[in-house]
Amino acid sequence: MALSFANKQFPSATMLMAIRWYLAYKLSYRNIEELLAERGVQVDHATIHRWVLEYAPQLEVVFRCRKRAVSGSWKMDANINHD
Repeated sequence: MALSFANKQFPSATMLMAIRWYLAYKLSYRNIEELLAERGVQVDHATIHRWVLEYAPQLEVVFRCRKRAVSGSWKMDANINHD
């Protein structure tokens, strides 16, 4: 599944960066608005909110498809010294 950024006012890199900041860090939409403004991008916090609502579920699907399976086998080192 490919993300479609067709007919959007902002570049996809800017939108993905704002979405990542919101999902990865404990930032509000207004904080992200300020961070983008410092980089010369004028965008309203409500627009960032719409981006997160639209693209976060799609990104989750893409990331889950690319995620490798975790092995069911866990091994402990028997030579651990517990002083």
